[in-house]
Amino acid sequence: MVSNLFQQHELTISQFASAESLVTRLLSCGLSQASAKRKAEQFVRVAHTFIEYGTPPNQSVYACHVPGRIEVLGKHTDYAGGRSLLVAADRGFCLIAVPLSDPDVQMTDVASGCTTRFVIDADLAPLVGHWSNYPMTVARRIARNFPGHLRGARIAFLSDLPPAAGMSSSSAMMIATFLALVKCNELFTRDAYRRNIDSPEALAGYAATIENGATFGTLEGDTGVGTFGGSEDHTAIFGCQVDTIAQYRFCPVRFEQSIAMPDGLVWAIGSSGISAEKTGPVQESFNRASQLASAVTEIWRGATGYDDLHLATAIQRSADAPQRIRDVLANVSDGPFTSRQLLDRFEHFITESEQIIPEAVNALTTGDLDAFGALVDRSQALAESLLGNQVPQTIHLASSARQLEAIAASAFGAGFGGSVWALVKADRADQFLGDWSRDYGTRFPEAASGASFFTTRTGQSAFAVPGS
Repeated sequence: MVSNLFQQHELTISQFASAESLVTRLLSCGLSQASAKRKAEQFVRVAHTFIEYGTPPNQSVYACHVPGRIEVLGKHTDYAGGRSLLVAADRGFCLIAVPLSDPDVQMTDVASGCTTRFVIDADLAPLVGHWSNYPMTVARRIARNFPGHLRGARIAFLSDLPPAAGMSSSSAMMIATFLALVKCNELFTRDAYRRNIDSPEALAGYAATIENGATFGTLEGDTGVGTFGGSEDHTAIFGCQVDTIAQYRFCPVRFEQSIAMPDGLVWAIGSSGISAEKTGPVQESFNRASQLASAVTEIWRGATGYDDLHLATAIQRSADAPQRIRDVLANVSDGPFTSRQLLDRFEHFITESEQIIPEAVNALTTGDLDAFGALVDRSQALAESLLGNQVPQTIHLASSARQLEAIAASAFGAGFGGSVWALVKADRADQFLGDWSRDYGTRFPEAASGASFFTTRTGQSAFAVPGS
């Protein structure tokens, strides 16, 4: 999987002249016929940006597709060492990059026509609140971890992911930028890269630390983008495959198993129109969930003298560890969080990661979709009552989907807005989407003006478009 991200076969701008010629290349990367056709058309649009710049037809380029992801289950579990069930979406970022000799980066969002310019520099100060924050954070981290002369790039991209909707659009943008700059500088040949990033899981782990600012191996961290998240999004983007649901455990990233996608079903997505952009108050709420998980572990370590790194290792210490943790938390009387808040965070984590996900996998593998739907309902209810990351719009979307006979439905991602997935029969997906969107528009007419409803099949992980 990693090898196909930095393919060495020459690819030129002329090979993006028509969508028809691109479809075969994209089919070879694992896309479905419908997805390959849609992505080919998007790549052609991106390529026209370079043609308008006057880029020669024989100019060598790097092109990649980076998908968004759907978190089937695993709400706020990854940064505490828990489990997640993940799929890649068939939507994402189509990016083309032309290397430059100097460290300047010019990056254009084809959809909006907006262009941002910056230099790859260790002291780069990203503009918080603007989409350029994400690629600039990548450039700064690369400059710090891989010092020396670095080449910039002229980059253009087009995304069909709804922005700030919980489908990892920001992580996908960062990863697409990272892949382009790695390729332009052949960073994968450097010793520091090879020592630290030697597997798909390590690549996902490092990409996550660019975002959250943590150190990875010998690659020193910085401030990131200001969120204390984990590596779930990045793992799905690099590790998920077509027609499968992947189960991972985190801290560090570990693949556990792959579950076949049930036949005849697709994912319906209802993007609420309530932004899940992790800035301002939403960032504070997101970080609070992370801080609560860390506080539980810290209190446990203080009470026992153990050195458990996160909630998952604390739980796994012994059969009676979960109850002992509850006893310790019940006696907390001071600090930034109340005993009740700490207990709720702990109960959410252990139930989601260690109970619901294993039972849900068993239901999927045995074909018991009714049981799967009930388990997902339980996960959604706990997100509302214990995790506290839901808003009325996502609560309604999940409930409405079930009333409209979706097999299962849940909010996903960081929460505090964003999207809901519903698992539905492919042959009635269009009718379901229409009914779902009309119901939402009636209940939340203001939010519905910014909402979107669509279907996606389980997609392919990130890949480079192959050359000749």
